Amino acid sequence: MANSKTATLTFRINPSLKEALRVAAHAEHRSIANMIEVLIRGYCEQRGIAIPDSETENKSGERS
Repeated sequence: MANSKTATLTFRINPSLKEALRVAAHAEHRSIANMIEVLIRGYCEQRGIAIPDSETENKSGERS
């Protein structure tokens, strides 16, 4: 599998929500970052929001 670039996302969250996220991630043997990615992917899948492959995006983040 080829390495793909990642983007940094920084945001503030209520401490009790962060703790719930930490517990959920631990229960699934995931990092917090991976748990957030799983949750976002699930949300998009449920609502029919396409997530383009990183290989089909150009440097500006637009699909080619």
